[in-house]
Amino acid sequence: MKAAVLREYRAPLSLEDRPEPACPPDGVVLRVLACGVCRSDWHGWTGEHPRVKPGSVGGHEFCGEVVEAGPQSGWTTGDVLVAPFLLGCGHCPACRSGVEHTCPDMIYPGLGTDGAFAEYVAVPRGHNLHRLPESLDPVTAAGLGCRVMTAWHGLTDRAALVPGEWLVVHGAGGVGLAAVIVGRAMGARVVAVDVVPEKLDFARAHGAEAVVDARDADAVAQVREITGGGAHVSVEAAGIEPTLNASIATLRPLGRHVQCGMPIGHTARMQIDLNGVFMKNLALYGSKGMPPHRYPQLFSLIESGSVDFAPMIGRRIALSDVSAELAAFDGPAPPGVAVVTDFTR
Repeated sequence: MKAAVLREYRAPLSLEDRPEPACPPDGVVLRVLACGVCRSDWHGWTGEHPRVKPGSVGGHEFCGEVVEAGPQSGWTTGDVLVAPFLLGCGHCPACRSGVEHTCPDMIYPGLGTDGAFAEYVAVPRGHNLHRLPESLDPVTAAGLGCRVMTAWHGLTDRAALVPGEWLVVHGAGGVGLAAVIVGRAMGARVVAVDVVPEKLDFARAHGAEAVVDARDADAVAQVREITGGGAHVSVEAAGIEPTLNASIATLRPLGRHVQCGMPIGHTARMQIDLNGVFMKNLALYGSKGMPPHRYPQLFSLIESGSVDFAPMIGRRIALSDVSAELAAFDGPAPPGVAVVTDFTR
């Protein structure tokens, strides 16, 4: 099978022929139909993700067709499944209590084990997988990946966003755009903040009531004026210190900050305006993925027409194009998510 292999950090991935993976007894082998290219993949490509080593295959936002099913998987050949990027064990107290995404024995496809930048991928722990609704195409499903899951969990389970509240989203990339779309569907009034005019235009076209250019010296003041004193909920979607502190600064008293951008490597520890948190009685939440058992609720929202994530798909690419997409994350990337749909070249 063709696979895009990391041989050297920050170098083009090596397109290689590899043996097809063995099927786990409790899992499946999928023929990959689509796989998103995410900023988390970029963290691995740069060498800042501690679990990603040379020789590995990335790709953690994927959808595929079962070509082999293990006897304990619960699936059969031909099933089309979507996979979360967090595979809990299913047995620990966290998994049994419904917060599988906090399992201490997590498996991360593409971020520690071989992922779906390949024609086939082995997925253990099949209880985490969910059947793709017939009304949802694999490309959009791959785009849901970690970005929509993280934004959805952050705004529902963590921040408990309610209709009529102001939501400000700092960073209009994949997870940020997902937060804009989800927030609007939940009845919030949404402000998007970014440094790329094209991304701001894209966010405005897909749910943002107002947009602010973060390069403006008075960007925080603009958000506070638009929201009448500050947002109720603010999402940080870049994982860097300037947007983290801008998120805290744009919240009103008793506001809720949601950390959706992944702080890792040199951004794992940051200086934050803790005085601002203290003085305004703010709440800080982390959001990484979602419990897989919430897939049906998310799918139901999509099938009802309440939310449309199709606009998030910016580019359909070949496996050989993944390197260029990863390198693009070094600067202001273009709007929309890139999804691999051609795994033959």
